[in-house]
Amino acid sequence: MSHELWFRTPAPDWFEALPVGNGHLGAKVFGRVGAERIALNLDDVWSGDGPRELMVTDGPETLADVRRLLLAEGDQLAATERTRALQGPLVESYQPLADLLIRTAGEPADYRRSLDLRTGVVGVDYTVAGTRFRRETYVSAPDQVLVWTITADKAGMIDLDLGLESQHPISAVVADGIYGAVGHAPSELTIEYRESPDPIQYRDGHGIGFGIALRMDHSGGEMVLSEDGVTVRGADSVTVLLAAASTFAGWSVPPGRDPRTALRAATDVLKAVELEKVRERHLEDHQALYGRAELRLDNDERTALTFNLGRYLLIASSRPGTQAANLQGIWNEDRRPMWASDWTNNINTQMNYWPADLTGLGECFEPFIDLLEGLAESGANTARILYDAPGWVSHHNSDIWRATWPVGEGGDDPVWSMCATCGVWMAAQLMEHYRFGQDLDVLRERSYPLIAGAAEFVLAMLVEDSDGRLQFVPSTAPEHHFVLPSGEKASVDLTSTYDVWVIRELFANLAETEAALGLDTELAKRAQEARERLPQIAITPDGRLHEWPTDWTPSEINHRHQSHLYGLYPGAEIDPTRTPEWAEAARRSLTVRTEGATNGGWTAAWLVALWARLFEGDKAYEVIQDYLARLVSANLLHRDGDIFQIDANFGMTGCIPELLIQSHTEVIRLLPALPKAWPDGSFRGLRARGGLVFDLTWRNGRLTTAKVVADRTGTHRIAWPDKETVVTIAAGQTVDLLR
Repeated sequence: MSHELWFRTPAPDWFEALPVGNGHLGAKVFGRVGAERIALNLDDVWSGDGPRELMVTDGPETLADVRRLLLAEGDQLAATERTRALQGPLVESYQPLADLLIRTAGEPADYRRSLDLRTGVVGVDYTVAGTRFRRETYVSAPDQVLVWTITADKAGMIDLDLGLESQHPISAVVADGIYGAVGHAPSELTIEYRESPDPIQYRDGHGIGFGIALRMDHSGGEMVLSEDGVTVRGADSVTVLLAAASTFAGWSVPPGRDPRTALRAATDVLKAVELEKVRERHLEDHQALYGRAELRLDNDERTALTFNLGRYLLIASSRPGTQAANLQGIWNEDRRPMWASDWTNNINTQMNYWPADLTGLGECFEPFIDLLEGLAESGANTARILYDAPGWVSHHNSDIWRATWPVGEGGDDPVWSMCATCGVWMAAQLMEHYRFGQDLDVLRERSYPLIAGAAEFVLAMLVEDSDGRLQFVPSTAPEHHFVLPSGEKASVDLTSTYDVWVIRELFANLAETEAALGLDTELAKRAQEARERLPQIAITPDGRLHEWPTDWTPSEINHRHQSHLYGLYPGAEIDPTRTPEWAEAARRSLTVRTEGATNGGWTAAWLVALWARLFEGDKAYEVIQDYLARLVSANLLHRDGDIFQIDANFGMTGCIPELLIQSHTEVIRLLPALPKAWPDGSFRGLRARGGLVFDLTWRNGRLTTAKVVADRTGTHRIAWPDKETVVTIAAGQTVDLLR
């Protein structure tokens, strides 16, 4: 079954627990019978006490030094170290909320724990002393509540004790039939990779406050509420509704100081719920999104389930009006999570949203736009302070307070901190969102200002070198050092190949946006002229793409980041049929990078798409199988030791379709890189750029059905093995391509 995860035992740890969520409220369900734990998160409960101030006072002077060191002196090591002066505060960390604990008696038999991706419901079925019990947990987006129910096939058999616990200081509250708690997150917290004698600090009246409210409904028996929790005895059935709210008031202002206001907000949510309709409303909402697409692979159900799970996770962690999915989606159990469970913007945040438009979840992309709008507002200030530049900038890390500067306060390695084009990469996905969805209003009102602002910043940062080329300085290949002839490692140089790709793409996207909107600005003309003067894409004597302007020795030959291959994926400039020389250089680079490598999770996802774009389906298949063998928990969530990052889950869901449909060139390709191990299969609801939706079936590696429906009228070139056709499709029309 490609739409269900199921187990015969409870989750042994948080990693194996089953996720539910509505983008705002998230939970991991352990499925324990005697002592159930449901670990809760709220998307806007983070450490910190409001936006921080960037205290760098000599940014433009530092930039001038870096440019001199690179352009005049060729001293990459000194330039790398000089950029530390541009670093601002470290990011804050995403926080756990609380645990809902439910205790019952008895030893279970005939146990089954499941997550049905089609319904978003976690089920736990078991028998105790001859009575069959059924528990369900889900989080409703329409009603903004977590729902937990327990039923029994015999009357009066349900006894339970329920309470809330938190790693944060909380106080229980009981009033008007509501049991709840108030508390607040740390006001000061040291990120997990830094040492501190007192890394987690709480100050009264500071930090983001929160309130959790529970409303209980029971049939039969008795219920007692107290500050110690809720006791139910002799019930036939019990339903728990849980709502939560915080005092977060926006990224640019301090949080509210009284967590009781959050409790009142949560209580108001509970009061508005119509209990008899809550499950129906949840199912209708969830199935409207999840039912748009699916993948079936007759010989590889686990890969199909991985694809379908990624769509489920995006539905559960990113909805209109919520925060964007962070490094762990919305699920986190640690106060000092790895890498702060922040937004890591040199691939990870972007990868979270690779599946959105491609798999029919355009609404789930909206929080990404919200995130960028906040980063652009904050990043305009950062661009001015650090670089005396217009437009906006976002570097490697961000948090709920929309940090956009290089983080580290001088103590972090510029190899990751000093990536000044992360916002440029993020802005590229706005154009992709338009290409898939064709929404001119969103393009005009939201995306175009962000794309234009990123272009303004880049144009201001370009400086002429001795050959008349325009260099973006400072530049890095994200997270990858190069080794100097002295043996020392550096990371800052003239324009890296990655930066050339993303800047070329940005300027092309600006022109495409203005053409779609009927604009013709001076900004776009300047960008087009600058694009022609950027450094050329270089190929090494042994046939690889350069990663840096000089073919430096890489510090890690199998490095996890494939930034110099951006033009192959997620970019679209490298293509075996249009640019065979670049494609062969990319193939050679990829071969060298991956030979003997042990991939991490998000790296594996990226490799799937890179091999797919080179039409190397079998190599992509090998990567998928290695990922599933080493890098997932039993519930298929990514796990590397004790590290959970959700980008790998989203990345696999976004990259697996590249083997089955590609639309990044002027030709839409069907089954362009089908692995031999997938001779029979089908997909439904995968989208192509231009507003097209495809349903395909194949047997013995050959198409047997291929239907396409268009959101808008247009003419398209569509190719599949051994055939190419040109089809004009009217809006709303369905065309059978094989007839």
